[in-house]
Amino acid sequence: MTTTGTTSRKTPCHDPRPANPRHADKRRDEPMTILRPALADSLRALKLSGMLETLDARLARAQGGDLGYLEFLQILCDDEITRREQVAMGRRLRRARFDTETTLEGFDFSANSKLPAAQIRDLAALRWLQAGESIILYGAVGVGKTHVAQAMGHLAIRAGAEVRFHKTSRILADLAGGHADRTFDKRLAAHVKADLLILDDFAMREFTPGQADDLYELISQRIAEGRSIAITANRAPQDWYPLFPNPVVAESLLDRLINNSHQVFMNGPSYRPNKRPRAQATTQ
Repeated sequence: MTTTGTTSRKTPCHDPRPANPRHADKRRDEPMTILRPALADSLRALKLSGMLETLDARLARAQGGDLGYLEFLQILCDDEITRREQVAMGRRLRRARFDTETTLEGFDFSANSKLPAAQIRDLAALRWLQAGESIILYGAVGVGKTHVAQAMGHLAIRAGAEVRFHKTSRILADLAGGHADRTFDKRLAAHVKADLLILDDFAMREFTPGQADDLYELISQRIAEGRSIAITANRAPQDWYPLFPNPVVAESLLDRLINNSHQVFMNGPSYRPNKRPRAQATTQ
């Protein structure tokens, strides 16, 4: 539709000779994000910043003839998927609340020849997690039980699982607080929800009747729903029974837990000296 009182726009005549061939070549070499800033705005609006971050590099390959149209689009989509996976993994790691972010790749099995390295590496395949089973890592102080448990949690997060790490004393304190403010059911549900719950320093001391009952609720509900537990303890599982004030609760709870778990006995010298900061050489 045209409006009166306005001058019509004249179409410029086509000149086959560019005003400056050097400038024309320069425009062709400029990345699309500079020529078309609206594209960058559109990618941001669509939350496709993974594409935006790699667009110039991918475009350079396409302009060089290394990529066809479909390949160019596929690689950009892969870049976005990779970015989203990395962001999601970062969120899961933060929610896990590990003491330290450790990996199985970073564990030095050669430091302790008594460790069941083959069994631990087999558990790293996470078949137990997929089956809703649990693991118990027990043995001497400082042999790396917590490192391995958190490393298993790290592997589970890489596989897309939700993981929570807690010192056993802290999770019992949290559940006890739920009795005080009448939020026990809500707190219990939150601890049951994760795909993998890591209970560190389990069975360090005798449990009170209230703690024993809370552990029973937590562990029995997780097992009933097929959700895995990873436990680290200095005591062997058979030595846990006397720590419960009620033998019936102990038998009911531990029978379910132990019979649903892969037991890993970790013995030998302490692994902690390997983690000490190296002494820096001083100059006179």
